[in-house]
Amino acid sequence: MEILRWIQTLFEEHGYLVLFIGLLLEFVALPFPGETTMAYAGYLSYLGTLHFGWLLILSFLGTTIGITITYFIGLKAGLPFINRFGKWLFLSPHKLEKPRIWFSKYGHGLIFIGYFIPGVRHFTGYFSGLNALPFRKFALYAYGGALFWVILFLGLGKIFGPQWSVVFHLVELYSLWIFSGLGIIVLMLIIYRFREKVRHIVFVKKNKKKVKRSS
Repeated sequence: MEILRWIQTLFEEHGYLVLFIGLLLEFVALPFPGETTMAYAGYLSYLGTLHFGWLLILSFLGTTIGITITYFIGLKAGLPFINRFGKWLFLSPHKLEKPRIWFSKYGHGLIFIGYFIPGVRHFTGYFSGLNALPFRKFALYAYGGALFWVILFLGLGKIFGPQWSVVFHLVELYSLWIFSGLGIIVLMLIIYRFREKVRHIVFVKKNKKKVKRSS
């Protein structure tokens, strides 16, 4: 409740800037309750106090600019800089170990789903830079995941109104599973939409294999 009262005070004093600056700082690994703030902001848009479109734009910009800054820190400054000065950005070796393990398991896809994993999303930008991932590929994963993330948590407050906090805690617990389910649904819709092209590609590959075997 203390956090919520603090967030309420921030919105009363600074309005829309709370989301932009807060989310940007969160992705530089400074402590800020981004998901709670977005859900509450969505609730304010439900009340008509703030405009949902502006909340969405500023949340997306704050998130993407923040994670892009961390990408270039990792890319240009490298691991020695993070090991030496990481403590000032709350980047202790202990905190870096968790995303390191997740990256070894899921690779670049972690940048996309990392937003929904507590203790991981703050570090995916740094690791992407350290691994010298091409910026275009990084942006595809990072900005796509950011859009899903901000829509989900802003949408909670907008859709559920006074019940936002109850639904928020449920989504916070199961956000990775919810996101995975939505991802599967989207993938199935894409496959269904382009099913003829998929069949054609499969048909061509089978014919090529047959030709190779016969020759």
